[in-house]
Amino acid sequence: MKTSYRLLLVQFAFAAAGASAAALALPQAASAAVVVVAPGAPPPVRYEPLPPPRAGYVWDHGHWRWQGDRYVWVSGHWQVARAGYHWIPGHWVAHGPNWRWIPGRWA
Repeated sequence: MKTSYRLLLVQFAFAAAGASAAALALPQAASAAVVVVAPGAPPPVRYEPLPPPRAGYVWDHGHWRWQGDRYVWVSGHWQVARAGYHWIPGHWVAHGPNWRWIPGRWA
């Protein structure tokens, strides 16, 4: 009986170690699948002057980000250009009574 109990503990330890390793890898994979939904429309976009062109970069304009229970403004920033692609900025889309954030991406 004691031997089978030890075997069970060893099996449990290996299973827990595997689950821990999977949990460590999960945040990287899960971060790509985060869906942001806000209960109301974002405020009007703020005007930001477009900076002068910068070789090798694309300007990603500012936008409202849903944080907790309110919108917070995120200033525009430079994205490193990818050869053969163009930048599609992130934007909010009405989704029923809520609003859903579609992240910017290269296409």
